[in-house]
Amino acid sequence: MYLLTDEQTIEDLRIFGKRDSPGLFDLYNHSHTRGAETVLKEMFTRPLSDQQEINRRSNIIKSFAGMSVRFPFEGALFDMAEKYLIAADEQKKQGNQQAVLSEKEVANGVTALISLMHQIKCFVESPEIVAMESWTSEREAIAFLLLDPVFDPVMREQQKAKLSYAAITAYDLLLRHRERSKIEQLLTQIYQLDVYLSVAKVARERNFVFPKALEKGKSILRIRGVYHPELAKPVSNDFAMSPERNIIFLTGANMAGKSTFLRSVSTAIYVAHIGFPVAAAEMEFSVLDGVFTTINLPDNLGIGASHFYAEVLRVKKVAAELQANKSLFIIFDEMFRGTNVKDAHEATVEITIAFAAKKNSMFIISSHIVEAGERLRQSPSIGFQYLPTRMNDNVPEYTYALEDGITADRHGMIIIRNEGILETLKNGRKRAQADKIQQ
Repeated sequence: MYLLTDEQTIEDLRIFGKRDSPGLFDLYNHSHTRGAETVLKEMFTRPLSDQQEINRRSNIIKSFAGMSVRFPFEGALFDMAEKYLIAADEQKKQGNQQAVLSEKEVANGVTALISLMHQIKCFVESPEIVAMESWTSEREAIAFLLLDPVFDPVMREQQKAKLSYAAITAYDLLLRHRERSKIEQLLTQIYQLDVYLSVAKVARERNFVFPKALEKGKSILRIRGVYHPELAKPVSNDFAMSPERNIIFLTGANMAGKSTFLRSVSTAIYVAHIGFPVAAAEMEFSVLDGVFTTINLPDNLGIGASHFYAEVLRVKKVAAELQANKSLFIIFDEMFRGTNVKDAHEATVEITIAFAAKKNSMFIISSHIVEAGERLRQSPSIGFQYLPTRMNDNVPEYTYALEDGITADRHGMIIIRNEGILETLKNGRKRAQADKIQQ
């Protein structure tokens, strides 16, 4: 079972980087093999939606993190082994008309695979790994593959012994052709191990916490000290939701940190569903069917849609998922900002109240329309929090620390005046007039 999400959410949370801008994937990716990188990308693309599987994966990584286990193989061995195996596919495409690999490359590939098989055997038989209960099924799967009688000659080979041409030819036929599927199963297990150890290292170095997944549909979210993992000097916040308070109406002035806070919470929820450690001090959450965020919604020029209509379509999509009785976590940052204040006010109130009735889902709605709070206070399911601004003379200062209530902070014109924009425009016009008189 996998978590429902979409491209908009992937973009909002910057799961994958673009050009020179790294994403969340890059933060967790310290893998040693290309195969592990592919596995990790798949995990980030398809988070889990099963309580048992999430906790199982989390416990595996937590155990490795506690033991400080390092990846027990050389990356160069995998490069040789992968090149060697890929060549078999290329050879098939060419109809075996010509050799894709030289004799030396075949020898290197065979030797690399044999070394890998011996090294993984030592790893899974080491006492500390045998005693690790959370990784038992994976360890036993690897041991079962290595115990297959077809690999007896491989496992009897002395490591680093020089193989004869006849032995290389025989092993080439065995490993690259006859038992290719079993070799691929073994490598898949090693790639997954590489991912676990990579993420465990991230958890240790960054002091990330391993969340606890709770039963689906209970709308419980408790996070202590959550922050965005990409910030150099983050301000952490405590945050909680429940069936009794399944909506948070978030207010705050521009630059107060609303979008960053929304990304911090939704990133933690998304990553927790992968079974990975998160940027927080403590976390437990009800497993969800899906996560949908709307933070940076673009105009849909492809269908000729304005920003407002794109927002309407987004709300419609979320409503359809909710009507299917799914447990969702939903964020709308500045809902209906693409229309006039009156319509935005009315629509925000009506949609938020309708969301409040969906007790098995959780919502955060941020807005500048603080007046909407008066009507929303009538619903006991809606909580109110804000990110404050403190004025130091005429200079706004931001704490980024979440507080209860609604704020009417509006400092847009103060910032514009502080930047001297109006003065620049006024003086620029005078200079233009002076230049015209001189001409």
